[in-house]
Amino acid sequence: MDFAIQMHVMKKLMGLGFTPLVTPDLAKGDILRGSGFNPRGGERNIYNIEGMDLNLIATAEITVGGMLSDTVCDASELPKKYVAFSHCFRTEAGAAGRAGYGLYRVHQFSKVEMYQFTRNEDGERALQEMLGIEKAIYRELGIPHRVIRVCSGDMGAPAHKKYDVEAWMPGKGEGGEYGEITSVGNFTNFQSRRLNIKYTDENGKRQYVNTLNGTASATGRTILAILENFQQKDGSVKIPDALVPYTGFDRIEPKK
Repeated sequence: MDFAIQMHVMKKLMGLGFTPLVTPDLAKGDILRGSGFNPRGGERNIYNIEGMDLNLIATAEITVGGMLSDTVCDASELPKKYVAFSHCFRTEAGAAGRAGYGLYRVHQFSKVEMYQFTRNEDGERALQEMLGIEKAIYRELGIPHRVIRVCSGDMGAPAHKKYDVEAWMPGKGEGGEYGEITSVGNFTNFQSRRLNIKYTDENGKRQYVNTLNGTASATGRTILAILENFQQKDGSVKIPDALVPYTGFDRIEPKK
């Protein structure tokens, strides 16, 4: 199921002009700080490697941004669109109490991440494009979901504007709840100033790029939503039609 989701999402994004990447699982401290992640401190969510300036990444957003650090591109090269697969590591497992047990909140998971570098004036258009892609992915999988615009108080420091896509999860809470399954945000030049990523505009002036990223699929939570929404009366789980070409079967049967 995990591989099927990865392949379905990667194929879709590559067809939309996104360049595929597999990123490192480790990043240096200055790249984390430039991306807006603090590898140390009371509220850290990052595993650091003792005695080394290396940290396990929480998202491919960190390493894709670091890939273009200290670079200048021409406006004609923008937007640069990437879809990156990575493992992600976070210290938050169990932090939300009982509701966070299982696949919803874990120390390690796989994720397919969208990332764009754009001109300043194209940031909002790119944000809506990526939100549309996220919604299309979950429509294709048949997972009930809703979109919320995140209020300023709930956004991290780097984000200028952010949306969450929440899937209906029957097993979450007492009688089912919506749970975040993906998000997308426009960071304007917060990250590009810190990572020193610029472009030369039509007038020959150097400007900081806009950076945007969105989760195409955090596969663990997607699997969770499929298992809970597609379970049949006999205990079997129907595989979403979009994934059957990759799984080779259309149902997970209960153990006898």
